[in-house]
Amino acid sequence: MKIVIVGAGAVGTHLSKLLSREHQDCVLIDADEERLNGLGEFDVMTYCASPTSIKALKEAGTPHADLFVGVTPEESTNINACILAHALGAKKTVARIDNYEYLSPSLQPFFKNLGLDSLIYPEVLAATDINNGLKMSWVRQRWDVHDGALILLGIKLREAAEILNLPLKDLCGPDDPYHIVAIKRGGETIIPSGMDELRVNDLAYFMTTKDYIPYIRKIVGKEHYTDVKNVIIMGGGKTAVRAALTAPEYMNVKIIEKDAARCEKLNELLENNDTMVIHGDGRDLGLLEEEGIKNTQAFVALTGNAETNILACLTAKKLGVRKTIAMVENLDYVSMAESLDIGTIINKKTIAASRIFQMMLEADVDNLRSLMLVDAEVAEFTASEGSRVTKKPVKELGMPFGVTIGGLVRNGQGMLVNGNSQIEAGDSVMVFCHEQKLNNVEKFFKKNTIW
Repeated sequence: MKIVIVGAGAVGTHLSKLLSREHQDCVLIDADEERLNGLGEFDVMTYCASPTSIKALKEAGTPHADLFVGVTPEESTNINACILAHALGAKKTVARIDNYEYLSPSLQPFFKNLGLDSLIYPEVLAATDINNGLKMSWVRQRWDVHDGALILLGIKLREAAEILNLPLKDLCGPDDPYHIVAIKRGGETIIPSGMDELRVNDLAYFMTTKDYIPYIRKIVGKEHYTDVKNVIIMGGGKTAVRAALTAPEYMNVKIIEKDAARCEKLNELLENNDTMVIHGDGRDLGLLEEEGIKNTQAFVALTGNAETNILACLTAKKLGVRKTIAMVENLDYVSMAESLDIGTIINKKTIAASRIFQMMLEADVDNLRSLMLVDAEVAEFTASEGSRVTKKPVKELGMPFGVTIGGLVRNGQGMLVNGNSQIEAGDSVMVFCHEQKLNNVEKFFKKNTIW
């Protein structure tokens, strides 16, 4: 597959990393030669030129591109580049935007006619993840499949968990209501077998169904965690606005922003919302106590500075806040934030890159998520009629090492998968893929694949 990316920022760079693992024919265009020079470790071609130069787009192979991606910091540049790419012959285009109005379903035909197939707004994607995290104070990460028919939960295990130090074969057999699909232990990711055990401070990923969430909460010893009602957000950027506007109605949200002019703008943007905007520094202990930090169940740090967000979350934890979420845009700080036990870590660039990445897969992939902390992807594949995955029970499929099928959705009903399960055409199948090329997995789901 031929992919052309314009913009060597965080999204473009992370997307290039994903593509380099797949050994795709990828060209990355940016006007900043210094940015491109830092990409020598990736298996991608680089081209120093203006993203809207027709000459450069032609020379980069845009007329033959299966996917063209515009992810520069400038929305107008991305849109113009995609319009040009479409006119030159690119089969599919996607542009990163920062105007929420453009996401209206009524405008999709308009943008389609211009030559833009998909629009990506990273702040909206990040806000969705934040609110999913807030809904369950005891969960580090949550991903709903088919409106909750299947649910993936990332949970930090403490001493109170009753499932520690026991072989997984004794905990989650074929008839049990959950599967452990991955374990993060220190700097190691484990794709567990029946003899592996869960230990204190493991980050365990559970695949289950909605009905069994209370059961999962019990066995991991999190029943004493208070549900989130009061939320303080530090930083009033676009992600904070989207999170406040889409937060559940039962939550009381306060945004603390130190820039007075931005506070005025926030009051305009949130005019019809119950969110309270406070002018001040979210690191000010006196201000936090004045605003009721002692009665706050969740603290969300969304400034543009990763160090500030990490330190603010540590402070909130010391003040008794159970749930903390930190925006960490610098990927170099992600492992540090995890080692400090910050809580939920959000990186809108990797979220956006994962969403774009799924567009290049040839199989019917409905959703894809990158799990930063375990260096893995979770993909939702739809099994095609006649595909290999429908030919034999799961245990006889010969899936590559490092691949786990966690569950499937059939006719809207979520169900877990074991070795004896038979996948049928039309099933939406959740595949956990660690250090594995996704194009090796998608072959199982494509129609008429020759083996």
